[in-house]
Amino acid sequence: MTVTATAAWSALLRVHAALTPVLDQELQAAHGLPLTWYDVLLELNAAPGRRLTMTELGSVAVVSRSRVSRVVDELVRAGLVERQPHPDDRRSAYAKITAAGRARLRSAAPTYLAGIERHFNRHLTADEGRAVAAALEKVLGSLSVHHAAIPASRVLAKPAGQAGYRRSRPDRG
Repeated sequence: MTVTATAAWSALLRVHAALTPVLDQELQAAHGLPLTWYDVLLELNAAPGRRLTMTELGSVAVVSRSRVSRVVDELVRAGLVERQPHPDDRRSAYAKITAAGRARLRSAAPTYLAGIERHFNRHLTADEGRAVAAALEKVLGSLSVHHAAIPASRVLAKPAGQAGYRRSRPDRG
């Protein structure tokens, strides 16, 4: 591995580790909504029919696959998600965002987006932002072909050149 590649990987990990708790604190302070909840709600809101199986959700949400069921349980108790039986597989269920979950997501979106702008985007030029997005999408695309549960088109869920569109616009769709 080259020094440049190692530096890029290290920077990615450090930015994620530094920024995630800041966004989590801002969302919790303003909306009582942990970042993990926001992410799961965002993914469910963007999904066809606004629902995903636990396997699908574990493949697309930032929360770990082992933790996704617990987060969904918390969201169900809060009335933001409901579990629906899977008609073809009794062993699995769908998680579906509720109207209350969509309202909470829309309410929290400005805080989330402002945090991304304040703590990340404003430190990059437009060209740097496009380069970072293109590079990370390239890596994600190569990894997503190995995800049996979710096709690459669902993981990326946006045309090239529109980095972050789905994840940054929860009010759409």
